[in-house]
Amino acid sequence: MAHTVTVKVPARPLARADVEFVVKKNDGVLGSLKISQGAVNWFAKGTTYSCKMSWAKFDKVMRENATRTERRNA
Repeated sequence: MAHTVTVKVPARPLARADVEFVVKKNDGVLGSLKISQGAVNWFAKGTTYSCKMSWAKFDKVMRENATRTERRNA
């Protein structure tokens, strides 16, 4: 089954607040992804800490490990 992702967008400029994506699989929460200017943070279900990655590291990990699937419209 596909994952369900919902978005919580803050009512203030993104420069001052994170955007949070809640990711669900089947009938439970898998975790939440918080996006900020400085980093990407993954909070796995049941944890009180995040796994943090800088944007530079995220770019490197995606280029080295992700599968190319879509072409962006220019």
